[in-house]
Amino acid sequence: MTETGFSPERIDTSRPHSARMYDWFLDGKDHYPVDAEAAVEVLELFPHVKDTAWANREFMHRAARFVARQGVSQFLDVGTGIPTEPNLHQIVQEVTPSARVVYADNDPIVLRHAEALLHGTPEGRTAYLHVDIREPERIVEYAREHLDLSRPVGLSLIALLPFVTDERNPCGILRTLLEPLAPGSHLMVSHVSAEFDPEVWERIKAVYRSGGTPVQARSHAEVTRFFDGLELYAPGVVAATSWRAEPGMRVREKQPVYVGVARKP
Repeated sequence: MTETGFSPERIDTSRPHSARMYDWFLDGKDHYPVDAEAAVEVLELFPHVKDTAWANREFMHRAARFVARQGVSQFLDVGTGIPTEPNLHQIVQEVTPSARVVYADNDPIVLRHAEALLHGTPEGRTAYLHVDIREPERIVEYAREHLDLSRPVGLSLIALLPFVTDERNPCGILRTLLEPLAPGSHLMVSHVSAEFDPEVWERIKAVYRSGGTPVQARSHAEVTRFFDGLELYAPGVVAATSWRAEPGMRVREKQPVYVGVARKP
């Protein structure tokens, strides 16, 4: 099931989009030349960017599986990105086949591939909304139609908050998304940080901004504040590859991404 309000024919192929650049970093095929060109610029500035993208993706896999194992069977994934298997619903439905997942993203390419996100287990359910993160009330309204918000929900914000700069009030948006969720709900966050190499980050930021995408890296302390009022699971807010590392991880070296998972008391 999808709710779009957007025609895929209106895709702007003249400017790079962060989700399509991320697809390029993950060796996907759902991007345009303008996205590849911008991604190559980032690669030249930061040769390990593909490892960073994969470390971020692998964190999502571990975090979603962990939250599902805490008994959470409903998920709201905001900033879904272009489908890259395994997707979140595939991870959590391995743990709980009847799990329900609502996806939300503002990239029309994700809309075009929404059908790939809607094929889960026969017992489960998935839904997709084309929406901007700056409309959190609309996201909650749609989630309420497909999830039971009186029971715990896993809220996934993977690599999304860097694209919500301070002037857009990320903490306010996060509160709007979290407040309707029942106690026992979980928050999963990953966020790029400039602390590892500030000079390189400033040049990367310029690449995104030249394409019309404001982006903001945040410090460890700033990322930790997103979890205020929640109960952080060990090991807390750490580099992506340090969060509950598992055998078989594609990337094990430390990457400039902070992550964390917390529970709503």
